Amino acid sequence: MDCTVLIVDDHPSFRASARVLLESEGFNVIGEAVDGASAVSETCRLKPQLVLLDVQLPDIDGFDVAARITGRPDSPAVILVSSRDSSDFGPLVSRSGARGFVPKAELSGERVQELLV
Repeated sequence: MDCTVLIVDDHPSFRASARVLLESEGFNVIGEAVDGASAVSETCRLKPQLVLLDVQLPDIDGFDVAARITGRPDSPAVILVSSRDSSDFGPLVSRSGARGFVPKAELSGERVQELLV
């Protein structure tokens, strides 16, 4: 697998652990972003195949960022993550254009791959 990934989260510790986990399972992490604005610009610059996107960012919420990213031609897949449960977000995940949601505690290459198929 050579899926390129941009990790977007305002917590350095999560970005680091997600990078290690995904790279150990064959993903190619090509960049990181700390907020919604940089997520949009880095997506345009790096052109990843997947954006792993935190729901709660300091500037723009992840649902809005996902809609901005997936609304472009040739957009990458977006998978939302949060420390909260998906039931906390109701229909926001499906409306955002994201492929799905994975709780941070359950993040794995297998869960990501399931949402990409």
